[in-house]
Amino acid sequence: MNGALASALEHLRLEGALFFRSDLTDPFEFESSPLALADALVPGADRLTLFHIVASGSCWVAVDDGVRHTAEAGDVIVLPYGDRYVMGGAGEGERVSILSLLDPPPWDVMPVLRHGGGGRRTRIVCGFLHSTDPLFDPAMRALPPVFVVHLPDGPAAGWVTASIDYAMAGAVPPSNRSADVIATRLPELVVTEVLRTHLADAPAIEHGWIAALRDPLLAPALALLHRHPERRWTVAGLAAAVAMSRSALDDRFRQVLGQSPIRYLTAWRMHLATELLATTGLTVSTIARRVGYDSEEAFSRAFKREKGASPVHWRAAGARRP
Repeated sequence: MNGALASALEHLRLEGALFFRSDLTDPFEFESSPLALADALVPGADRLTLFHIVASGSCWVAVDDGVRHTAEAGDVIVLPYGDRYVMGGAGEGERVSILSLLDPPPWDVMPVLRHGGGGRRTRIVCGFLHSTDPLFDPAMRALPPVFVVHLPDGPAAGWVTASIDYAMAGAVPPSNRSADVIATRLPELVVTEVLRTHLADAPAIEHGWIAALRDPLLAPALALLHRHPERRWTVAGLAAAVAMSRSALDDRFRQVLGQSPIRYLTAWRMHLATELLATTGLTVSTIARRVGYDSEEAFSRAFKREKGASPVHWRAAGARRP
């Protein structure tokens, strides 16, 4: 990890807490709208970042696009913009609202969400973060709406274990404002390290990518590329969409990010593709279309140039795992 990104992440202002744990048995399925809880958890907040640590078992999670991202014990699921999501296990369970499984906050003791058909057990520790940083701005979409990270052995994995132990001990949640600092610092440490791992291969990280999200000229262009990587973008088309000249936009990308807009777009597409290959069952052809390629062959060539292996071989090698 380069120093610029490490420094930027260390200076992120995050407010967080562990707020409940789930004891689920197959088959299970529930849906949640985190923003409905935002004001109750963080008064005045209009956004929340959710994370789920899989303590044991496995599950899948999907946002509105319906794509299921799988997670196993030790994985951390992040929903950076608090999008509505569905979580489930093996088999087809009856989908219910999370609001029917939990009392509304604030909670005097850490609640336990219990749900399922009595089969194989999955335990999950759930938490939230609040931040006004552009990295978590839903308008920018600098991160996928949901992603899964497996942290390598080291301090970060230790913080995940500590979070699990803390939650499983039934500790008093921060929502009653009397909990100790551990409950608030653990989520911040976990999510900071998850971001560090996830962003390690993001495009132009070495050139101050996070700073670019704050750049008044670049931010609108980045927001469009992040939201619509599948479009057939040209520099002229992107410049017109953000009311800049072609040359001014190209110059700004090169000054701040060290590369042209189209080179950035290609790298961003590959970054998204690696996440989809690692945590979903989507075919290579489907992933190619989702990230802006008309054919599997063109996508495979571009992916191999970036990653050194074809999508099929990269997936087979289990490249998500450290």
